[in-house]
Amino acid sequence: MTSYALPTLLADSGLSNYLNEIKGFPILDVEEELSLARKYQETGEAEAAHRLVTSHLRLVAKIAMQYRGYGLPLSDLISEGNLGLMKAVKKFDPDRGFRLSTYAMWWIKASVTEYVLRSWSLVKMGTMAAQKKLFFSLRKAKRSLNIIDSQGLDEEQASVLGDKYGMSSSEIALMDQRITRRDLSLNTAVSNSEDEGLEFIDLLEDETKSPEMLALEAQENDIRNKYLLEAIEELTERERHIFKERRLSENPLTLEKLGEYYGISRERVRQLENRAFGKVEKAVRTAARGEV
Repeated sequence: MTSYALPTLLADSGLSNYLNEIKGFPILDVEEELSLARKYQETGEAEAAHRLVTSHLRLVAKIAMQYRGYGLPLSDLISEGNLGLMKAVKKFDPDRGFRLSTYAMWWIKASVTEYVLRSWSLVKMGTMAAQKKLFFSLRKAKRSLNIIDSQGLDEEQASVLGDKYGMSSSEIALMDQRITRRDLSLNTAVSNSEDEGLEFIDLLEDETKSPEMLALEAQENDIRNKYLLEAIEELTERERHIFKERRLSENPLTLEKLGEYYGISRERVRQLENRAFGKVEKAVRTAARGEV
C-alpha cells in the first residue's frame, strides 16, 4: 500500500536534513499543477493531493522560519504550516485563475500565526483583530519609544500606545505584561548557536519586513483574498473572464485579443474591465466594513 506521509522535522537540530529531504520533491509547472488539482477536486485522489502538498513544502519552511523569533520550536512552526498547506490544497479551485502557491501562502501564514498566538496563551486573542495586531507589533512600537522589550510600560507610555491602537491604556498594559512575563523569555539564549550570547530576541529583526508585519499582512491578505474570490463570483461570466485575464493573470491578454475573442472593440473591453474592477472593489470594501 502506498504511503503518503510527509517528511517530519523532529527537532530543530535536524533542519538541514529536513530541508534536503523536501528539496527532493519536484516543483510542478502550471499544467501539472492544474491537472493534479482538477483530479483531486473531481476524484479526491490521495496521490494527487500528496504531489500538490509536497511540491510546496519548501514554501512552508520559508514562511515558518520568519516566525522563529518568538521562541517556539521550528519543528512545530513547520508542522502547523503544513496543516495550513493541506487545508489550502483541499479548498483550492484551479479554475479561479490563481496559482496554488499564491493561494496557499495565506493559509500557511494564518495557520502559523494562530499557533504563535495560542502558544503565547493570550485570552480571547483569537476573536479580536485589534489584539492580534497589537500582539505582533507591540515590541516594535515600544522600540519606537526607546523602551527595551523586557521593560514594562508606565501609564503615560501605555496611554500613547493606546491612542495609536485605539485601545485603552489598561488593555495595552495587560498585553505588555502577558508578553514580557511569559515563561519562555525572549532573552533566553539560543541553543546550538555558533554565536555566543545570541538570544531569541536577536532573531526578531528581518532584512525586509519584521515577523510582526509579516504575520499581520498574512492575516489581512488572507481576508482580502477571501473577499476578492467572493466578489469575482458575483460578476457576469464575461466580466469575470475579462477581469481574470486582465487583472489576475501572470501574462495578461491584450485588449485587442479579448476584443477579437468577444467580437467587440478594444475600448469596449476596457470599459468592461473597468466596470468589473469597480464592482469587485466595491464588494471587497463593503465586506471589509462589515468585518470591522
